[in-house]
Amino acid sequence: MSKPTAVQTPWYDETVKALQLAGMGDRTQECYARAVRKLLEFYPKDPKRITEEELKEYFLYRRNESEWAPATMKICYCGLKFFFIHVLQRKWPLFEYLKAQKENRLPAVLTVEEVRLILSHVRTFHNYAYLVTVYTCGLRLQEALFLQVSDIDGKRMMIHVHRGKGARDRYVPLPDETYRMLRKYWATHRNPVLIFPALGRGQKDAATSKTPMAIDSVQGAFRQAKHEAGIIKRHVSIHTLRHSYATHLLEQGVNLRVIQRYLGHARIETTMLYLHLTQKGHEDASRIVNQSMRGFENGRHSTHLS
Repeated sequence: MSKPTAVQTPWYDETVKALQLAGMGDRTQECYARAVRKLLEFYPKDPKRITEEELKEYFLYRRNESEWAPATMKICYCGLKFFFIHVLQRKWPLFEYLKAQKENRLPAVLTVEEVRLILSHVRTFHNYAYLVTVYTCGLRLQEALFLQVSDIDGKRMMIHVHRGKGARDRYVPLPDETYRMLRKYWATHRNPVLIFPALGRGQKDAATSKTPMAIDSVQGAFRQAKHEAGIIKRHVSIHTLRHSYATHLLEQGVNLRVIQRYLGHARIETTMLYLHLTQKGHEDASRIVNQSMRGFENGRHSTHLS
């Protein structure tokens, strides 16, 4: 988490404690605590003195002046609502109708060929191994970064994901080639805990590192590879590899419920998004309709059709 200022520390700490007691995952704690920090930077005073009207003005400022995206506003609303209700014990009417605008934009998705092209332009083995793992196992960015040696089940060829969103455990299939590549990469550092440890200066600290590779580092490597591959689709990021994984499984006929389990979605409605990202079902349906509805062209009354 970003380090708060001395003035913010007590409230920042109280927020984190309340989030932990509420059973929130690490990523949610980080996002909600950041929302509190942003508010306290905007109003540099004791948060007990922030009024409901001032909070309304803050939300409107972020929405209209800062032009925060709907997803960012949702985190802002949820984080500050949690803070004011559960930490400051405020029961304001504002929280009864506060709602972020829904974002209906479909995520970008890459073809298998585009994924291969991007990965072929990744320059370093550690970034390549990481990005291949994200795609071939459908992992979220941080899930892959925090993978541990003990998460790899080589006998069953599965990965145990237990630091996922919402702290939901799941197992995902580990492709043979990915497993062999991970073994080869791990042999370059032999860290006893982490699969993707921070390398340190001169890549000498990987064997003893207690932290994973930096997010900025892998994101930068992906952006560079995407640029060199000539991919011009908008909103393509590391997370796009996960969307592409799910879409490609769906196109190959994998059941939607199975994909839901692999992705760790709590609701099938979330997984159903991928139905909008593929033409495979529509193409198959058209073919089936054409095959099933044959035999009427030369029927008894066909001569009466003009």
